[in-house]
Amino acid sequence: MSVLMNQLTVGEVADALGLSVDTIRRWDKKGLIKSTRDSNNYRLFSLDEVRRVHEKYMGTSSGRGFYVLDNEPTDFTSIELFAGAGGMALGFENAGFQSLMLNEVDKYAAETLRINRSDWYVIEDDVRQLEFAEYEGQVDVVAGGFPCQAFSYAGHSRGFDDTRGTLFFDFARCVKQVRPKIALGENVRGLVRHDKGRTLKTMVKVLEDLGYRVEYRVLKAQFHDVPQKRERLILIGVREDLDMSIYFPKENNYILSLREAFTDIPQSDGASYPKRKEEILSHVPAGGYWKDLPEDLAKEYMKKSYYLGGGKTGMARRLAWEEPSLTLTCSPAQKQTERCHPEETRPLTVREYARLQTFPDDWGFSGSVSQQYKQIGNAVPVNLAYHVGRCLIGMLEGTVPENGKLVVQEDGANTTPQQLSLF
Repeated sequence: MSVLMNQLTVGEVADALGLSVDTIRRWDKKGLIKSTRDSNNYRLFSLDEVRRVHEKYMGTSSGRGFYVLDNEPTDFTSIELFAGAGGMALGFENAGFQSLMLNEVDKYAAETLRINRSDWYVIEDDVRQLEFAEYEGQVDVVAGGFPCQAFSYAGHSRGFDDTRGTLFFDFARCVKQVRPKIALGENVRGLVRHDKGRTLKTMVKVLEDLGYRVEYRVLKAQFHDVPQKRERLILIGVREDLDMSIYFPKENNYILSLREAFTDIPQSDGASYPKRKEEILSHVPAGGYWKDLPEDLAKEYMKKSYYLGGGKTGMARRLAWEEPSLTLTCSPAQKQTERCHPEETRPLTVREYARLQTFPDDWGFSGSVSQQYKQIGNAVPVNLAYHVGRCLIGMLEGTVPENGKLVVQEDGANTTPQQLSLF
């Protein structure tokens, strides 16, 4: 076996792990693993890295089919702003939290919350019109998936005042009035680099000025019992007067595939393709996209985009049975971000969309089919929220969460946000 800095040839790795050479080369091409070159210009791979990718992307199945994680209720309480269709709220409830209040301005999403949980106190209103002082001292966690908006601080470093006019300001205002033990923010991964990192830096400073120690991580949902490749930024602030460690969920060593997610799935409404689009997409294999089309059909479907640069890998994309879904959008049939069923030539249905966000099958959605897609596409995956919630409960109990990973540097000291590596 030729070894160079623990590097093996593609054939040696394939033999060691029982994989095909083509599979390893495909992962290399997709950027899932790295390769180096030896003196003879042969590609070399790390056995450990390929094994890790095998376990997480194509390897050990959970063997459980579709499931929504659940746990015993506790006395810990939460309120949530920008609650949407209830992905985070349901995940937190399943983790053990008691919801005291949910706020959502969209009438369809607010109705979704009410029809599924009549005991939840849902305020359907603009968050900027609300006051939160009545909850002071009653709430363990204030959570919210505030929109990503730039701040006009122009170098003044005014912190809290810099964020006025944005919805993060109202999230911070809620934290200031309620003084929860933990403040939790949720957003897209892009917030890390939004406005060259200044937006997130300002958010962190605001929470620090309000008296909170802050850490953040980008979590990959496919490694947290969600059959979908979806990355979310989770920001946790702990009140400075509390001796509380900060935990984020550790990644599973398995994934849930689309095949597992769609086991025994209920029938439901869904969008449909125009006839010609359906004819063209019928030529795309499972896991394929526009480059798998015959050249004449690819040119017809792509039009001017055919001649532009970039991979355009979301176009004419058909999902694969044995992998998690690509990130869901607010519509399964958008040309730039196609999410075609792996076998049938059609967009995913509402219930298929919901499964990929790990909503239970009895969780209904209000409004038209397009409104339902929008609510589901914007949601926090329920099982991802569950894992975050279990970490928060462990923090509040002063115990090590069973799924928790402590944020530490090599010397054992807690990290600062700028020092965190994003997994």
